Amino acid sequence: MTTDAEPYDDEDGLPLGGYATLASVFAAGIGSFALLARRRGVRLPPEVPPWDVLLMGTAAYKASRVVTKDKITSFLRVPFTRRADEGKASELMDEPKGSGLRRAVGDLVSCPFCTAAWAAGALACSYAASPRLTRLVCAGFGALTVSDWLQYAWTATQQTVEED
Repeated sequence: MTTDAEPYDDEDGLPLGGYATLASVFAAGIGSFALLARRRGVRLPPEVPPWDVLLMGTAAYKASRVVTKDKITSFLRVPFTRRADEGKASELMDEPKGSGLRRAVGDLVSCPFCTAAWAAGALACSYAASPRLTRLVCAGFGALTVSDWLQYAWTATQQTVEED
């Protein structure tokens, strides 16, 4: 264990106290939404169609990539991460810095899988309160995802043509 480790870090330096704080914030956010929605009489949809799950899943995927990998959102990550490398398609590869809660937030904002859980939680709450608006937002992220796939397809096509 390093000397700058927080008292709640485990042997590998994982900021368990910071993780617990973030998990508590997530749970409190979802719980607060549920309480507020109940008090305001928000009715949950009787069911969530599979296409809405797919749309929200696509949106959570893309939102997490935007937060964790895009250059334009690096200002959000810089207090908690340092640049490690530049990946494919100009995505940035950041790694967490610091210890304790700062390191835990760095782990969160540099991991698309971790951030996707937060995005999915926010989208699920939004869907409960306003399904139509949430579908619109998700459609925007879905369109961005399709655009990314088309960019990759175009690049692959260009490389194939140049090789011939």
